[in-house]
Amino acid sequence: MAHPNEDLVREQFAAFERGDMDALRNQYWTDDTRWHVPGRGPFAGDYEGPEQVLQVYARLFELTSGTLSIELHDVLANDEHAVALVTARGERGGKQLNDNMVETYHFRDGKISETWTQSTDQYAQDEFWS
Repeated sequence: MAHPNEDLVREQFAAFERGDMDALRNQYWTDDTRWHVPGRGPFAGDYEGPEQVLQVYARLFELTSGTLSIELHDVLANDEHAVALVTARGERGGKQLNDNMVETYHFRDGKISETWTQSTDQYAQDEFWS
């Protein structure tokens, strides 16, 4: 039997995959959820609240003409944290993104309160989005 936080992360990915932004906003994230993006590219920084995170998602989809996809490989979870192993893919201006990533989650009150993303090739991520 999977840990409830593993299920939560997997369900969040399923909502993302089907484009259900209302579920992300209302069902999976706290009202003050925070999302941290490393690097020096245009999306690097800290985002607070579902609306800021969803605005970034919208911009990512716009820049990739909808080709951005996140493939979930596995989730490891306990009562406080979860780690998701993912592959991000997309196309933009003749460039290809194919990057393995780790996403680390914190939880509060049965929802995701904070997410850190980490790329295996941050230079490639920065170049792709710049």
